[in-house]
Amino acid sequence: MLTLCFAGLLLVGVLISERASRTVLSTAVLFLVGGFFLGNGVFGIIPMQSDDPVVGILAELALFSILFSDGMKVGLSELRNAWRLPGRALLVGLPMTLVITAVLAHYIVGLPWLECFLLGAVLAPTDPVFAAALVGHKGVPRRLRHLLNVESGLNDGLALPVVLVLLAVGGGQDAGIGGLAEEIVLGLVVGVLVPLAVVWLERQSFFSATKELQPLLAVSIGLLVLAIALVTDANLFLAAFSAGITVATAAPHIRAEFEQFGELVSELLKLAAVLVFGALITPAFLFGQIPFSGWVFAVLAIVVARPLALLVSFLGSQLPRKEQLAAMWFGPKGFASVVYGILVLQSGGEYSNEIFHLVALVIVLSILAHSSTDVLVARQFEGQAPTSSTS
Repeated sequence: MLTLCFAGLLLVGVLISERASRTVLSTAVLFLVGGFFLGNGVFGIIPMQSDDPVVGILAELALFSILFSDGMKVGLSELRNAWRLPGRALLVGLPMTLVITAVLAHYIVGLPWLECFLLGAVLAPTDPVFAAALVGHKGVPRRLRHLLNVESGLNDGLALPVVLVLLAVGGGQDAGIGGLAEEIVLGLVVGVLVPLAVVWLERQSFFSATKELQPLLAVSIGLLVLAIALVTDANLFLAAFSAGITVATAAPHIRAEFEQFGELVSELLKLAAVLVFGALITPAFLFGQIPFSGWVFAVLAIVVARPLALLVSFLGSQLPRKEQLAAMWFGPKGFASVVYGILVLQSGGEYSNEIFHLVALVIVLSILAHSSTDVLVARQFEGQAPTSSTS
């Protein structure tokens, strides 16, 4: 039944995609709302529970694919050529967003500080798929699109070690800090060495892939990294992220061949995860298990935390005010936060349920708010002269 529902929503989403690109309609919102109504809270067609194995498996596979694709967008050459604005957002804006979110959680919801910083780390990453009309709109200045793409491509991977360490410190990881460190290092090693070995083989005169099968070379690298990481207990997500960056750096031609195919795969997995996530949300979940203070926190986490953090990070930059405001607003909480929230829930910590509830509420409000305003903001840049992405 889950497959049938996904196929039906996907068909509708594709058929309305052209109209959605010009209006406040959104494919992401379609799947979120569809999952909500199809789940246990309304019609019960998709009887999904948070401890259902399909939730964890889909989340892991989808995040692996997305981090692998995100890593391919940010090869080291691109970062060297245009690092200023993304660097401000990642090195200043990301930590400040985490800290501001933690402070809000502590003083509004009353969570202990460790759990507050864990919540901040889970909600720090952004996902431009929920603001696609802005990121993909050719009228939007190139440097702004570049900023949002690079930032979202890297902040998932940068936030992940913080989430894992805080879970370990809080007792949510059985392996402890030592085992976690080994898992992280091994993930990075697998993510770098496997792609380099495949690229070396591909460059030997004996081997040559046909043009039609070139996109599968990147797929084979990803699957090999996934398999080795599973066998060696390396961290899947860091292995995926570092593998994507390694491929983009060492073999740009492989990235170019994989780009369109990879985007489609990532989009499909994201939408499937949003559908499942929506099915987990019930009216009782939103209005019976989250106190009023949680709603206040969720709103402030969206309208205060990131905007204030990026306002500080842009101080001294030459980015025009209109572009600053667009970047400050478009920090949608997306799929990485969904998966990190599930990791927290499955950790079994004392406050894991409360954190997951808050994460879910922030994500729902963020998807609705950002996906319904991206077209409106993108229209404000129509007719504006193109700008360099290295500003």
